[in-house]
Amino acid sequence: MWHTLQTVYIIWKRDVKRWWRDKPRIIGALTFPVIFLVVFGNGLSGAMGPLVQPQAASALPVGAGAVDYKQFIFPGIIAMNVFFASIFGGISVVFDREFGILKEVLVAPISRGVVALGKTLGGASVATVQGTLVLLIAPLAGVKLTLGMVVRLWPLMFLGAFAMTSMGVALGSRMRSVEGFQAINQFIAFPMIFLSGAFFPLRNLPAWMEFIVKVNPASYAVDPLRRVVLEAQGMPPAILDRLAEFGLGLELFGRQLTIWHNVLIVVSFGILMNVLAMYLFSRQD
Repeated sequence: MWHTLQTVYIIWKRDVKRWWRDKPRIIGALTFPVIFLVVFGNGLSGAMGPLVQPQAASALPVGAGAVDYKQFIFPGIIAMNVFFASIFGGISVVFDREFGILKEVLVAPISRGVVALGKTLGGASVATVQGTLVLLIAPLAGVKLTLGMVVRLWPLMFLGAFAMTSMGVALGSRMRSVEGFQAINQFIAFPMIFLSGAFFPLRNLPAWMEFIVKVNPASYAVDPLRRVVLEAQGMPPAILDRLAEFGLGLELFGRQLTIWHNVLIVVSFGILMNVLAMYLFSRQD
């Protein structure tokens, strides 16, 4: 047992140290969300207007609980940074295979599934840190940071990162070139994040798009992030309980999902993907 934990720790530490030494990657993890917020947030906020007009649906004071478009997409930008870092975490598997490092690891007297777990935890940790970096630009989105909000966001970011990194590692275990992985990765990652409701309200959608949003596992990682951020901005409980009605929350089988519903779905998907990654690693040549 101790040997297994030590192996996971060493693999995790190697991936984290590799990220820490790659300064351009760290800088990019912060600048890309800034560009995205400026282009999308400022460019579309005027056209979108307030996404919630609670005074039209309740006795709340005018403007109470109103959501600006920049506040709406801020959790989506956090999720985007986490997801891209997570799925691209699988590229380290392909990189190690091309340079022969993976072969040396796999011939060691350790379980190959443990290697997949260590890679997943390393990628998820890096992705969580990259998601945390986005919190530095919260003032640009008009989002008020609170300690309680940050503490609640961290486990949600890590669970989403774990699920997506597991998928990336599973993909990477079957790829033979970095270029091939990047092509497949972009084909999967971009549709997942853009069809998760990260950047547009989930209302008045075509039936086919609404179906994709609900079967997309990324949707259930974005939704709790948004609920935590909006709650920290002082949104009244009367509106928080009706987010799906305003297109700001997910609804499944006619019922708005709570944070715990979303967490259960994300954890289930993450476990499934991690088991698949460990199985595929055990069949490595």
